[in-house]
Amino acid sequence: MNPKFTAKDQRASSLAHNYIMVRKVNFVVCQLFALLTAFWFRLYLHPSKTSPFVRHVVATLLGFYFALFCFGWYALHFLVQSGLTYGIMILTGVEHMHKYCLVVALGYLSFCQITRVYVFDYGMYSADFTGPMMVITQKITSLAFEIHDGMCRKEEQLTPNQKVLAIRRMPSLLEYFSYNCNFMGILAGPTSSYNDYIAFIEGTPCRRSKDHQTNGKTNGRHKQTDPSPNVSTVVRKLATCFFSLMVFLSVCKVFPVERNIDDDFIATTPFYAQVVYLYLSMLTTRPKYYFVWTLADAINNAAGFGFNGYNSDGSPRWDLISNLRIMDIEFATSFKMFLDNWNIQTAHWLKRVCYERCPYNPTAATFILSAMWHGAYPGYYLTFLTGIVVTLAARAMRHNVRPYFLGSPSHKLLYDGITWAGTQIAICYTVVPFVLLSVGPSMKFYRSWYFSVHIGCVLLAVALPVKPRHLRLKEAPVLSHQDSTSTDGHCNQKTKAT
Repeated sequence: MNPKFTAKDQRASSLAHNYIMVRKVNFVVCQLFALLTAFWFRLYLHPSKTSPFVRHVVATLLGFYFALFCFGWYALHFLVQSGLTYGIMILTGVEHMHKYCLVVALGYLSFCQITRVYVFDYGMYSADFTGPMMVITQKITSLAFEIHDGMCRKEEQLTPNQKVLAIRRMPSLLEYFSYNCNFMGILAGPTSSYNDYIAFIEGTPCRRSKDHQTNGKTNGRHKQTDPSPNVSTVVRKLATCFFSLMVFLSVCKVFPVERNIDDDFIATTPFYAQVVYLYLSMLTTRPKYYFVWTLADAINNAAGFGFNGYNSDGSPRWDLISNLRIMDIEFATSFKMFLDNWNIQTAHWLKRVCYERCPYNPTAATFILSAMWHGAYPGYYLTFLTGIVVTLAARAMRHNVRPYFLGSPSHKLLYDGITWAGTQIAICYTVVPFVLLSVGPSMKFYRSWYFSVHIGCVLLAVALPVKPRHLRLKEAPVLSHQDSTSTDGHCNQKTKAT
């Protein structure tokens, strides 16, 4: 061993570790300041006290300041990406604007991801500047498609949800940058519809109800003024953030994901124990996402954004832009249920931009778009390609097996127990490459499992018949909205697995 090389390598590793830690600290500090700023924004710049112009300017300038503090001059990429696509919106016709914006926004994001990964810092994906660009890409493309729907397509060509989201006029430059780069969501999102954001800035009543229904009753449009955020709602979300962070910091290192591909572990550990360890190691990776997304949701709620109408008992709901439902994730009894409750706003984006508009193989196209959006690591593509076959198999199982277990509560309980275990194993198996990032370690893991889940899912998808999509869509009108969500949402809400 060369001592000189080793010392140099250790210094490089130490610098890389320090860099990551500084970025993480900057991110958390910025988000905490954003939380305090959100309360101030709601109190002193309420729509009843100031104009939308002032609210747009302040939200945008604060967003740029936080971005510069957290990412330095890399934050200029946010301006470049947004500026290029706004120029496309102005200079090209609305007929093809949405296509150009999708290509340019996704292309610029991919360029930044590729150069960051393969030129600068492979593996240093924590708190990098392309994270906010991923959210901005969602906003740019969603806005372009909604403008196209509102200014180019006929009313009868739109789905009910597209009619609500459609934009009838071109946003001003200030409105556009405020939507993309406001301080509440520039660091961690979440994505929201443009109409919802403008309604929040202007202080108009709730523009639309949530995409889903609660307890079978539609919220509908509400004429009531949005209530002040319930303090307990923000406090509860902050408590969830704190608990998630503590769990991640204390447990994550106890169950490292890399141990799943350790030679001694594979050779000496019984297969059932490998399954249990896989579940525990992937379970402990999720709290960091719970922390980031719940804190982002709390920041928006503190500013007054996120009101989603009222429950059946009259209590206000603050989940319009929430990104996850933790209990539904951890106790998911189907692949569909897990995906429907994980990174919800990205699921909506994939559904509205890709799944609903893709004429051929929408499930595969949606997973591929999700892989491209996530970044340049090969592990992402392995995860989402695996997700395609798992999704098809899960859909086939649900359509063909589930009806036989609905006859009695005991049979349903047995079915739920089995499907919970199967869902958790399938999710963990699918997303291991997402964490390992590289092809070699990912394939080593799959080989240690003899590609069993891949093979099983392919056999199930081939052996069990499922009605084609166009037949399911024809049956949709005779179903209630809740039933339609359960059936079509099973294949519509396809999104990233981590």
